[in-house]
Amino acid sequence: QLYYPPYVVVNQSRIYSTKFLTSCFVGAAAGILGLENFRGFAVFFFATLLSSALLWLRCKGSPQKYVPGGWVELVNPGQENLFSFLLVWTLFYG
Repeated sequence: QLYYPPYVVVNQSRIYSTKFLTSCFVGAAAGILGLENFRGFAVFFFATLLSSALLWLRCKGSPQKYVPGGWVELVNPGQENLFSFLLVWTLFYG
């Protein structure tokens, strides 16, 4: 299957920004709620799965049509998003 590169770049950019904003908002919520240890990370992983499910619905059930990697690309939280979550979590926790 062939992909049109400008569309792939736009789609990956939107997926990245959605994941980034989700991790920042969830980090703020975990910090405000005072969650510690595994509870905070559980909220992060739940939010990642929820946002991935919403992106999957937005792709009409076939993300491989829009991004190379398909559903793996949607579910992968990314190292930079985990660090953003931790940064915002500690900022709002303190």
